[in-house]
Amino acid sequence: MSALSSLCAAAAMPKPSAVTLRGAEFPLPFPDIPTPLKEKIISLEVMGVDSGRALSLNPALRTASPASVHAVVSYLQSKGLLFKDLARVLGMCPSILTADVRAHLSPVFAFLSRDLRIPGPDIRRVVNKCPRLLTASVRDRLRPNLLFLHRLGFTDQTALAYRDPILLVASVENTLMPKLDYLASLGLSRDEAAAMVRRCPGLFTFSIEKNFKPKYEYFAQAMGGSAGSLRSSRSTLRLVWRRGSSPGM
Repeated sequence: MSALSSLCAAAAMPKPSAVTLRGAEFPLPFPDIPTPLKEKIISLEVMGVDSGRALSLNPALRTASPASVHAVVSYLQSKGLLFKDLARVLGMCPSILTADVRAHLSPVFAFLSRDLRIPGPDIRRVVNKCPRLLTASVRDRLRPNLLFLHRLGFTDQTALAYRDPILLVASVENTLMPKLDYLASLGLSRDEAAAMVRRCPGLFTFSIEKNFKPKYEYFAQAMGGSAGSLRSSRSTLRLVWRRGSSPGM
């Protein structure tokens, strides 16, 4: 059974004789497209993944064998992901399609179950919330980030896993630390800055230039606020959240 046939069977779908690629129907055979690439394009579209975007973001997918792509999909399904989840997970992070199952994906799932203590049935929920988890290195990103967050006082691993998994894949040096440094520059101590982001982890996802600075300027100038009043917690945090946000991850 080919990889395409296996994917269609997994989705309880008939093997297509034609496929719609973002509005245009291309009957088989595709002219001037090698058969392995043609099969991968159809497989991606069957899963609901934009094949053009996936191939653009992950050029290695062009030369990967259909069997290797199918092996990744089968592994994800063996870990609890449903066929309907693949469009979101693989569409957001097409690099997963050429990941090494043994060297990369398996350690990530082990981290989710052992380090974060996520029960098997719940791993699907966490991966759907943050597909980037499957692209991150356990050694270079996930475990160091978890240690960094623990040192900041994020001891509730359940909350990290289910509510704020994006913090596990963000760059500590380029994303998390600059937010703490900015809060400290307003007059907060390191402990106070850490307490603020613990109360409102979403602050880590805000852009300093597009969100923090203009909102603090408004807070200070229009409302007469001060660095000292930032310590008052929830009322000030609600101000930061109001009027939308500009993600800065």
